[in-house]
Amino acid sequence: IIDATFFGREYGYLCFHDTRRVIYFKEIVSESVKDLKEGLLILKEAGYVIKSITIDGRRGYYGNIRKILGNIPIQMCIYHQRAIIRRYITDRPQSECGIELKELSKRITDKENHQLFIDDFYKLKEKYQFYLHERNEAGEFKHQSMRSAFRSLESNLSNIFIYSDSKTLNIPPTNNHLEGLFSHLKERVNIHRGLRRDRKKKAVKLILFF
Repeated sequence: IIDATFFGREYGYLCFHDTRRVIYFKEIVSESVKDLKEGLLILKEAGYVIKSITIDGRRGYYGNIRKILGNIPIQMCIYHQRAIIRRYITDRPQSECGIELKELSKRITDKENHQLFIDDFYKLKEKYQFYLHERNEAGEFKHQSMRSAFRSLESNLSNIFIYSDSKTLNIPPTNNHLEGLFSHLKERVNIHRGLRRDRKKKAVKLILFF
């Protein structure tokens, strides 16, 4: 499982987790493909055998993972996908298109009927194709956020249900292992609000290491 957490805008940590413990972490300023590749190569050279990866779908990750590790299963975190859609259409979409997409997105977490979900997604896209292509007087798309929500889901569609298609690998469908760790980490650090930044970093690294 790969994810990052940040402490304000100044620094954060990219972490690799094997569902039991953190096996690699690096201090970062922002998430980048370069840092991802560095971590994967270090683990590969150290002899780790990576059978699958669960990520949050950041652009550029899929291709670079395949270049380094080959054609392994890559799972898009289903909660991240729902969050992406919610960010684009808000919690209370006003259009019929947005309302229907929100209802459909709730089914991402269903363990069954994946093909039905995919079919219903394309039916919904077809139903609102003219709405999604509406333009204003300047020639710009009128519903850009809605288009982005559809584009995000469609681009990740082939990676959302990997965990179910490869049941023997026990692929985590979410980044929950790391999200829980990050919450614990920030609670521990926030107890000592008066710590200098260098001491705070040492505390974070110590917790991640163990």
